[in-house]
Amino acid sequence: MKAYNISKHSSFYTIGLNYKKADAHIRGKFSLDDTAMENLLVQAKSQDLDGLLVTSTCNRTELHGFAQHPFQLIKLLCDNTQGTIEEFQDVAYVYKNNDAISHLFRVGTGLDSQILGDFEIISQLRQSFNRSKKLDIANPFIERLTNSVIQASKRIKNETELSSGATSVAFASVQYILQNVDDISNKSVLLFGTGKIGRNTCENLIKHTQNSKITLINRTKTKAEKIAGKFNLVVKDHGDLQTEIRNTDVLVVATGAQSPTISKELIHNKKPLLILDLSIPKNVSDNVSELEHVTVIHLDHLSQITDKTLERRKEFIPQAEHIIEEIKRDFVKWLETRKFAPVIKALKKRLNTMKEEELDYQSKKISDFNTEQADVISDRIIQKITKQFANHLKDANGDADDSLELIQKVFQLEINSQ
Repeated sequence: MKAYNISKHSSFYTIGLNYKKADAHIRGKFSLDDTAMENLLVQAKSQDLDGLLVTSTCNRTELHGFAQHPFQLIKLLCDNTQGTIEEFQDVAYVYKNNDAISHLFRVGTGLDSQILGDFEIISQLRQSFNRSKKLDIANPFIERLTNSVIQASKRIKNETELSSGATSVAFASVQYILQNVDDISNKSVLLFGTGKIGRNTCENLIKHTQNSKITLINRTKTKAEKIAGKFNLVVKDHGDLQTEIRNTDVLVVATGAQSPTISKELIHNKKPLLILDLSIPKNVSDNVSELEHVTVIHLDHLSQITDKTLERRKEFIPQAEHIIEEIKRDFVKWLETRKFAPVIKALKKRLNTMKEEELDYQSKKISDFNTEQADVISDRIIQKITKQFANHLKDANGDADDSLELIQKVFQLEINSQ
């Protein structure tokens, strides 16, 4: 497929890093919370960048947008995170135009997820677009591309079994607990943090462990109480965290804080304790691993779990890729149409000017000239001519640029800049 220069002065880029080359520590340095993402978009808008999406999850941070050079986007990311340009360059990837479009399709459909078929990313992509639209930095290209990725995601979910069964970090964490904790239904489980991952983990724990001894703690207690009410669970105050850790067998940490919330100083029990850290940046301090009776597992370890369900999903990758290619072709056709629409519009305007001049001339020259009939006939001819040019451009493939240039030259068209 052809790589497109999306506009005269800029190209579409994806810059980012993910779990494939960047470990949890580095990903944490480049993670963006909601405030940081808004600040980044505001900064981008002040620099007159045309269209930008920002996604930041536990597995990746990416910027998808228009720029004269990808360094503009890289600098935006580094300006709004703890990471440096040097650190970014060591683990980063940069995609341009068609490659960037293809990458976003794979990300949004779960093919590039740390756990194959994890579709949580698509809701985050929706949120990213809504954020950009709210700040008026989502152009028609970004909107159409996002909608196309969402469409592909829906079709893959409905038409394949790529997402069969549970498909998320929450699923992997519960699988790990089931495989490594004996008699889990009678163990004490503490869930610290009730954001999206925390909620999903909670639901998976209840579904797969039949454990009713699950305690929830969240900085905002009302959020924890909302989830607890649904499952009839116990909620404790944030101030009770240390006491609850003392009594627990399994601690799941999903607070989403920008610095560690669990440290060695909080842990005083002597019995074995399993801690699952589902956060980026890490929310469990490295010094916790110094305690001999404590086992700390981070989400990067969880993604390595091989499960029959996950293995089976690989069979549906070709089917998913076929759906992506089909929807991507439609997107590229729209993109090409958008590319020559200004020329067709200018051509129609020029032909109408020529028509008006000719009708005016003939009405003065011929005494019984029927202006109304001539106007109708001329409009139909103009419609047919412009449609013929439009059809030619649609079918021109690699020659479209040459045809556009020729039409502009022959008719001396003035095209409004974007």
